[in-house]
Amino acid sequence: MASNNTASLPKSFSMNGGNGSYSYSNNSTVQRIASMTAEAMIEEVIGDSLDIEKFSTPLNTLRIADLGCSVGPNTYIAMQYIIGAIEKKCISKGLSRSQLPDFQVFFNDQPTNDFNTLFTFIPPEKQYFVAAVPGSFHGQLFPKFSIYIVYSSFAFHWLSEVPKEVLIKHSPAWNKGRIFYNSASKEVAEAYASQFAKDIDSILKARAKEIIRGGMMISLLIAVPDGYDNSKIGVGLLYDALGSSLLDMAHEGLINADLVDTFNVPMYVTCPKEMERLIKNNDCFSIERLKLLEYESDVDGPLDTRKHVIHIRAALECMITAHFGNEIIDELFDRLDQKATVYRHLDASYRKGHLLFLALKRQ
Repeated sequence: MASNNTASLPKSFSMNGGNGSYSYSNNSTVQRIASMTAEAMIEEVIGDSLDIEKFSTPLNTLRIADLGCSVGPNTYIAMQYIIGAIEKKCISKGLSRSQLPDFQVFFNDQPTNDFNTLFTFIPPEKQYFVAAVPGSFHGQLFPKFSIYIVYSSFAFHWLSEVPKEVLIKHSPAWNKGRIFYNSASKEVAEAYASQFAKDIDSILKARAKEIIRGGMMISLLIAVPDGYDNSKIGVGLLYDALGSSLLDMAHEGLINADLVDTFNVPMYVTCPKEMERLIKNNDCFSIERLKLLEYESDVDGPLDTRKHVIHIRAALECMITAHFGNEIIDELFDRLDQKATVYRHLDASYRKGHLLFLALKRQ
């Protein structure tokens, strides 16, 4: 039997490192496809809203931070978009190439992130200085007014911790037998929403200290349309199947049933109106763009559930092994792969992903 540690999930975890079959670097194509849909919007919002007058001199160093950068080449592609957009704006204002500022990029993620593998993907033709900043983006990471642009992609939907109420027996929000909120009670969903609100408040307060006035924060988050039915959240369907696989293993005595009840995925899927309200509660940023984008991860042919199962493994394996032990991993995801085949014939709406593009300006 696997570990019988009944403690709740650790507050810090990372995506799978390395460059193997289940690594995040080889299984983050969905994020890359989604982020590419925002390339034009990044250039547009930087061109319209970034105050370059504060740093349009070669004596200044323009500092950019990617929060929750994880492992793999996606972050470098995003940095190329951002720096290219800044250079284009500077040149449009009459600056020559020799007058452009130096760029320094800070790659941030949890201390357990595989920064070694991340830096093996550094483009040889990069035109910026590089540094790693380990730590949680839910708190302050940089000195006051030192960062010009903060970027994050597929990061801010991760909570700082699982809502405490969902782990307490006899609590109205106890999430017994489930690992996510999408098919759970209203009380569970409200506990997740409350934790997300606290975390966004912490993130905005920390960034307000770090970003210079006139600087920007650009974020891409998993999202759903306003009024969307939680039970239809695409990733939630796979989480339900993962939870069902864990329960099957508990019933067969392969893992402790109490461990299933204390395992919940610390992730929340917001909507535009909710995010707008949370931002307006913080008076340090103006909203320059807030737009829901749509993308498809499986455009042609049957739904590739195997690809999505491996993606879930790349994202959650470290968290699962910390809670249940590593000896169950292969068995668990083999079972999930079998259960996930039922989604091959889902309506096309389940294949579509939504991404919230958010651009804020430090006032």
